[in-house]
Amino acid sequence: MSAPLSLPRLAAPLAMLAPALVLLPVLALLPALFHGGGWELIGQFAWAALTPSLDPLVLASALQGLGVTVGIALLGWAASLLLGVVLGLLSSRTVWHTLSGQGWPAELIRRLLALPRSIHELLWGLLLLAVFGLRPAVAIAAIAIPYGALVARMTGDLLDALPTRQLEALRAAGAGALGALLTALGPPLLPQLISYGGYRLECALRSATLLGVFGLGGLGAELRLTLQSLNFRELWTGLWLLLAVMLSLETLLGGLRRRWAMPQRFGLAGGGGVGRRGRELLLAGAALLPLLALVAHALEVNPAALFEPRPLPPAAPVDWAALAGLPWALLIGNTLLLTLGAAALAVGGAPLLLLAVRPWGWGQVAVQLLWALGRLWPPPLTALLLLFLLQPGVLTGALALAFHNLGILGRLLLEASEAGADRSGRLPAEQALEACGSGPRLALLYGRFSPVASGYLAYGAYRADVILRESVVVGLVGATGLGSQLLEALSSFAWDQIAALVLVYATLTLLGEDLSDRLRRRLLAGSDPGPTAPTAPTDALPV
Repeated sequence: MSAPLSLPRLAAPLAMLAPALVLLPVLALLPALFHGGGWELIGQFAWAALTPSLDPLVLASALQGLGVTVGIALLGWAASLLLGVVLGLLSSRTVWHTLSGQGWPAELIRRLLALPRSIHELLWGLLLLAVFGLRPAVAIAAIAIPYGALVARMTGDLLDALPTRQLEALRAAGAGALGALLTALGPPLLPQLISYGGYRLECALRSATLLGVFGLGGLGAELRLTLQSLNFRELWTGLWLLLAVMLSLETLLGGLRRRWAMPQRFGLAGGGGVGRRGRELLLAGAALLPLLALVAHALEVNPAALFEPRPLPPAAPVDWAALAGLPWALLIGNTLLLTLGAAALAVGGAPLLLLAVRPWGWGQVAVQLLWALGRLWPPPLTALLLLFLLQPGVLTGALALAFHNLGILGRLLLEASEAGADRSGRLPAEQALEACGSGPRLALLYGRFSPVASGYLAYGAYRADVILRESVVVGLVGATGLGSQLLEALSSFAWDQIAALVLVYATLTLLGEDLSDRLRRRLLAGSDPGPTAPTAPTDALPV
């Protein structure tokens, strides 16, 4: 009896490039979307990047807006960390089993936190804006609520993934439950929490800029106004300042993660107490508190304002016929198509671009600059810029989201693949392949990308889940889908439609989160992604 035939399995490096096949239908569809105008505006936009406005008034306005954006990001990030750590402890099965012998409260809290986590910060911002008006506390809360739920999920997962042998030994020796938890789980949790917290701060800066684009204050509002009024030189003044802050923040946080996020830095590997790095961390935390207080005072943040909703038009009775009449299949289908297209372009585009510029040199510098601009440029502004050339629709929105996420995935792939490289920038496996006669691109593909392929694809699955949440962002500026319908409902205070659309969005994102989790576990099962590739549960770290 013959053995059953099995389909050939795609090599891991080739699997990284497989999503880029979506470029074929995209390139086939693009010519029909061009509307014939806008090339002159694109040329002016590109030239303005080299000649930004240096007018003192423009610089002062951009710096003031940047200060508001950074302040909102910092306060929203700090509030989300505090909220997330507390809720993460409460959603940990290990903590509940140790304290009460029961695990069901952790499961209940996890399920309750799924709803705020599934709703994008922009939706939170627009909903809170409609209820409380334009206040700094609204933008801060819009970041803190979903980010806090994300930090809680990660904290709970990290705690439950830690070995409990030391905890059980301490409890058997008569130690109290709380003391045993802090002693056994605190030291191994802290480095991972520091690393994740740094990533969250980078995300908070981008989110604060995005909220500004939609009217919640800061530099984002100026960026959108200058783009819509075609003042490209003033636009690039703000963009270059924001890019400088973003790159400085990434460099600072990267250095701090390398310095603080290793357990042996705290004297944990070899005993001897907390150690010098631990004292540095405590001093940094102590210095952060007065900084947060000064920022809150400068922005005139009043948390009590969130308990003083402004008068709203009376809610009309639920119009069930209007709700049923919405084109739900089309809205959901376009949203999913937008998500899958953007995810495939971003995941496959990063390794494809690196292969295109190999051997590296100025090409790599150009690609890194392109990725930095992608991380910097909010997707709604990219969509508005694309509308100079393309008709609005799903593909235009997908390109805007893909450009943003390409910058994030490209940076991750480059950092992961460069770890362990020599002074020439090549890995030993890459050099061995070149010595055997392989070309530089083939050596890059199999010698450098192969060890990190599983981790990269797992992170790509996570980004697909994030892109589904982000689809509302470009939906609000013309891409057809749930986002565009939600904007119409918000503008008319149709609360029944708003509730239905948010519920559908939350359901889709939770289903997407479950699917991405399953795919990540499958990709990482039985593989050793190495120390530089994302690994569960920290493969979900947003960059």
